Amino acid sequence: MGPMDYSLLLTAWMTGFLGGTHCIGMCGGISAALSFALPAEMRTSHRLFGYQLAYNAGRLLTYGILGVLVGLLGQHLIAPLAGMMWLRLVAGLFMVAMGLYLAGWWNGLARLERIGGGAWRLMDPLRKRLFPVNHPLKAVLVGGVWGFLPCGLVYSALTLSLARSDAMMSGLLMIAFGLGTLPFLLVTGTMAAELRQILQRPGVRQIAGLLVILFGIWTALPFLKGNDHTGHAKQMDMPAATQNSGSAPEDMHQHHHH
Repeated sequence: MGPMDYSLLLTAWMTGFLGGTHCIGMCGGISAALSFALPAEMRTSHRLFGYQLAYNAGRLLTYGILGVLVGLLGQHLIAPLAGMMWLRLVAGLFMVAMGLYLAGWWNGLARLERIGGGAWRLMDPLRKRLFPVNHPLKAVLVGGVWGFLPCGLVYSALTLSLARSDAMMSGLLMIAFGLGTLPFLLVTGTMAAELRQILQRPGVRQIAGLLVILFGIWTALPFLKGNDHTGHAKQMDMPAATQNSGSAPEDMHQHHHH
């Protein structure tokens, strides 16, 4: 893994962590409900924590699989057609949209969540079949289904994984994102009310949103820089009539740098 991969993993983790304000609102209730889905004798503190870990392990497994799938899609289909830099721009814009959503300044991603709601409802029969949760493996399976919950934050992380366009790295990016959300979802069962009140405060959400917007701009920077360079190269080396069509050939790009 190169420095770029480590910085992308950090971006994915931070997106999950800063999105905790959104997770508490959206998944906190599910996390608490899954605790109550356990038989009473299993709700002792250490066993409850173990089951919460199992639920979240299933959720992270789903994220990892989705990451591998979008990585393969990007690698073999989208990147050859659109180019990696365009994918970075899309991922950056998605993260900016997520930051605006977290801060409560723009709710465009809520529409995407509603679209995903249809697929989520189709999973109802599967979810019902897995209850009651009386075995750790069942908890992992329930968590795996939970991973498909329509969520703008997950969609943002998936576009970042798509931009990386590498099956293994894209899977790791989604797991890093999931690990970022983990602290909030593990504690919601025990101190949900107090934590939710703090994290749902407008000031806290706005700071988190602003930071995610900054990460989005950082993600899109390679596209903006690349475009700037090719633009200069075109102006220096291409005839006026062709300046507005196509991209500068690679040797022109290199010539400009030297």
